Amino acid sequence: MEITQSKIFKGDRVLWIVLMLLSLLSLLIVYSSTGALAYRQASGNTWYFLIRQVFFLGAGFGLMLVMVNFLSVRIYSVLANLLIYISIGLLLVTTILKFAGLLQGTGRTLDLGFISFQPAELAKISLIMYTARVLGKNQGTRGQLKKAFIKIISHTVVICGLIFLSNFSTAALLFATIFTMMFAGRISLKYLFIVILLGMTIVAGAYIAADRFPDAPARIHTVKGRIDRFIKGDPNSEKGITQADYAKLAIYEGGIFGKGPGHSNVSNYMASAYNDFIFAIIVEEYGLIIGIMVMFLYLIFFFRSVVIVRRATRTFPAFLVTGLTVLLVYQAMINIGVSTGVLPVTGQPLPWISLGGSSLLFTSVAFGCILSVSYQNQINRETQKPAVQVNMPDEDYEMHK
Repeated sequence: MEITQSKIFKGDRVLWIVLMLLSLLSLLIVYSSTGALAYRQASGNTWYFLIRQVFFLGAGFGLMLVMVNFLSVRIYSVLANLLIYISIGLLLVTTILKFAGLLQGTGRTLDLGFISFQPAELAKISLIMYTARVLGKNQGTRGQLKKAFIKIISHTVVICGLIFLSNFSTAALLFATIFTMMFAGRISLKYLFIVILLGMTIVAGAYIAADRFPDAPARIHTVKGRIDRFIKGDPNSEKGITQADYAKLAIYEGGIFGKGPGHSNVSNYMASAYNDFIFAIIVEEYGLIIGIMVMFLYLIFFFRSVVIVRRATRTFPAFLVTGLTVLLVYQAMINIGVSTGVLPVTGQPLPWISLGGSSLLFTSVAFGCILSVSYQNQINRETQKPAVQVNMPDEDYEMHK
């Protein structure tokens, strides 16, 4: 049985265990936190969202198994250029439809008839793949690193700028991820300082523009409102009716050991209990101890990814794992920080736990890439000569072979 499992679940076993534990917790907490949502959207069928989550988690595991067992890591580098321009095109289409008033809701989801998804999810993975490819091919000289910086920052500004128009937090998360990748990729600190100034200028500009231009896009006013509420406090908090207040109440009521599975009361009053504030519901039902264990699982994922990066023999896989790991860990930190009141309220799900649809599938692609690299590392250790240099540039590796 163990041999059969090792042949199917290839790659880092610790990561597979972490994913299974997160999946179990996801099913438990999604079922108990979607009761009110079920009465609003599923005619009171409380099993609906649990079955839905089982389906997407199962599909995510299936997708990861296909990636690990049948796809080479090299294909992600080959597809990087194509995916980056497909992402830009889809973001442009979504933006045009949004301002034309043809999209419902937040204007982030593109409905193609047979499937609906947020182009920003594809853009996140595509930009990370592209950045990993560019960094991997330009590690030789300062001139190459400067060339890599120009390519990366130009595509990052375009993609993050388009995402910013409908989702500031996702744009900021992706921007921070690419910045971290460039730092790991030995991009000059002088250029990175320019990136920091650029980011600060964009945020400051949006904040100032919200006052001076009342007709500015609604997202700019949203950014200003969130900053003001975090610094000055939310006037509605005096009445105790904000989502952040409910999250703090959930954590307070959970205490050390929690109220027990399915005994959450706060989730009935929170609009995003199953998504943006799901960590607070975890603490309410299972206590602070389980909440700390959830954070510990993400730390294990982070440190196992560090091991995968150190064992990589090529630069592209190393940078790819770095970017995807940073993205997922940052996202988890934001969700936990928002739930505990440490960070301003913003909409980022807890990876692999929050209720999801197509976004859960894109998350599985990220995990699948990481597991594929870990499996490739295992193959390399079995077949590769000790003389091969670790993390060598892609061109040098090809010449060595």
